[in-house]
Amino acid sequence: MHALCRAVSPAIADCELSFIGREPINVALAHLQHGEYVECLKKLGVSVIELPAEPGLPDSVFVEDTVLLFDELAVLTRPGAESRRAEVDAIAPAVQAVRTQVERISAPGTIDGGDVLRIGKRVFVGLSQRSNQAAIDQLASILKPFGYSVTAVPMQECLHLKSAVTALSDDTVLINPDWVDAAYFTEYRQIRVADSEAHAANVVRIGAAILMPSCFPETLALVQAAGFAVSTVDVSELQKAEGAVTCCSVLFIG
Repeated sequence: MHALCRAVSPAIADCELSFIGREPINVALAHLQHGEYVECLKKLGVSVIELPAEPGLPDSVFVEDTVLLFDELAVLTRPGAESRRAEVDAIAPAVQAVRTQVERISAPGTIDGGDVLRIGKRVFVGLSQRSNQAAIDQLASILKPFGYSVTAVPMQECLHLKSAVTALSDDTVLINPDWVDAAYFTEYRQIRVADSEAHAANVVRIGAAILMPSCFPETLALVQAAGFAVSTVDVSELQKAEGAVTCCSVLFIG
């Protein structure tokens, strides 16, 4: 397992926000927390490619939104926020170094990687403020030759699909049904986040291990009770930028 990660921009306080209010961000602490996040990935067996900070791109630590890495190819995205589109060109050289075939979403399509949840050969894409049907249609066409199916999933009250649901395994998802219709995931065992922890559904799956923020103890207990080994990390400053644990890495095999 490998991961692309990018250091925190010194301009992170100027990040895009959609569903949360703006709070002061301690940039030094954000750097420290991101470093601990990277170290946690390494402890879980991930080989991390660490990219330098982009001072002119406030959201660039959230690399997940810029590229979709599949076993067979990479797909560079076209983020829904215009201010983030330069991040795609910034990460393209690193992507080309790890995948021979690289495709790209084009206008009028917009899509953030945070809206794309892959479970095996199933790809779910959130219809959100950042991702539209035109991009979903393009992605379906790109992936069809490789045997992937793509499903558009309406959502509400959150930034990305993976704010509302992520995979714990090939047959289990962690979900907030207030933000996404659980009927789209009926073929999977569903673990619902604790009522008091609406943002807890965003976790990173690394083989049989799960990485999640340390600030959701009730949901952590539910996931552990279901038999999953969980590591936690403090990402409180990154959460002020509407980020989460999936946002800060792009995981891939080989």
